[in-house]
Amino acid sequence: MQRYFVKGIVSETTHSLEFSKEQIHQLKKVMRMKVEEQFEVVDENSTLAIVELVCLEPFEVRVIKTLNQKVELPVFTAIAVGLSKGDKLDWIVQKATELGVNEIIPIEMSRNVVKWNKDKASKKTERLQKIAEEASEQSHRLKLPFVSEVMTIDSLIEYTKTYHQKLIAYEEAAKEGERVQLVKSLQALKEGEKIVFVFGPEGGIDEKEVAKLQMNEFHTCSLGPRILRAETAPLYALSALSYQCEILQ
Repeated sequence: MQRYFVKGIVSETTHSLEFSKEQIHQLKKVMRMKVEEQFEVVDENSTLAIVELVCLEPFEVRVIKTLNQKVELPVFTAIAVGLSKGDKLDWIVQKATELGVNEIIPIEMSRNVVKWNKDKASKKTERLQKIAEEASEQSHRLKLPFVSEVMTIDSLIEYTKTYHQKLIAYEEAAKEGERVQLVKSLQALKEGEKIVFVFGPEGGIDEKEVAKLQMNEFHTCSLGPRILRAETAPLYALSALSYQCEILQ
């Protein structure tokens, strides 16, 4: 069943539910919904409900029933990623959303090949947020991930001060045979806590940036014995997190 994230709160009266013009267009023209057909909505409180189309002009629905689903990760999860070339960041946002991420933080790093100016950054962030919304609907999430504005290493350190686990996916750790930190950090997580993973761009993370993060309670970890692409590493980490926090529980 098709799912949409809407503004407002689900209640017995549906007047508080607001559909965007784009959503109404998709329901009417693309999905060709007819009166009495049903679909799912998620409101601003992450409440899931089945609604029925009452009228096309003006567009109106009524709530049939609310549903109780548990599909979100039990810990708040953020990924901080270097700016990658082409559509790699689009792909990371889409797949990370499907895997349950709560926040995506683009990071300015010394080895970034791509640079975003202020105007470009705003448009890019808006586009990435739209990708996250579409991926959330497709994967039947209850919460929309937030794509933040671009941060520096310093602002990331300040922003994540209250996080319980902070990890840097570092290829040098993999080369040195490090195998413990990822498992140790994931096993230490408790429900409701926060974790952030930091991933470099195509050229990796500079040693000075790693050192600065380590001075602020970030720990380097390997993601297995192989060197992963910039767009693959976040998915590996999120899959490991899901296995530890959802499958093993």
